[in-house]
Amino acid sequence: MTLTCVVVEDEPLARNLLEQYILKVSHLQLVKSFSNPLTALEFLRNNSVDILFSDIQMPEITGISLLKILPKKPLVILTTAYSEYAIEGYELDVLDYLLKPITLERFLKSVEKATQRLSTAPPSPALETAAPIDQTQASIFVKDGTKLVKIRLNEILYIEGLKDYVTIHTKEKKVVTLQTLKSLEAQLTPHHFIRVHHSFLVSFDAIDTIEKEKIQIGKVWIPISDTYRKSVKEFIERKQS
Repeated sequence: MTLTCVVVEDEPLARNLLEQYILKVSHLQLVKSFSNPLTALEFLRNNSVDILFSDIQMPEITGISLLKILPKKPLVILTTAYSEYAIEGYELDVLDYLLKPITLERFLKSVEKATQRLSTAPPSPALETAAPIDQTQASIFVKDGTKLVKIRLNEILYIEGLKDYVTIHTKEKKVVTLQTLKSLEAQLTPHHFIRVHHSFLVSFDAIDTIEKEKIQIGKVWIPISDTYRKSVKEFIERKQS
């Protein structure tokens, strides 16, 4: 697994050190390195990366301010010479905090933490290898109260999860069943269904339009979360190839 990285550091020596550390790790790829946080902000608004190494004390805006402004955040590892910023950094869901001067050993511990975090992220449905099935014939049974209800996969529009319950929205009805969205997802072929949000699965065939942050199915708009945006993009590209 290759992890893409961006460095934001106004001190040339510290920036060069981080760049050299990244080059020493085979599964890290340095995408960009910035001395100006505003330039970095513009890049990160339009590009996704896995890890952001950012200094805190910088001209124009601080690293903390940069994190607050970013609409979607990669994993963040803060670097600074001042330990008093650690608490505020962790409140912003920062992955780790490196105190300067940064040793290679401490850097590698942070990278390992990032690798473990990303390796447990939801897998991309585009990479699944399950064999195609006849969607018009396939069906599942779900429990609705005291009875089992048969639902054909080609009739499902989308599925909404709420804790231990899911609501299956079909062309004709809604069925509420006691199970988790994750367990139901495991029964559905990845060639036709895509997880777009912590609480939503959608059928590819039911999608009318796709925007950056939402999907339209009929009159319903379903959000696409940051966690699943990349996998949704890959899934759509795969279906079009």
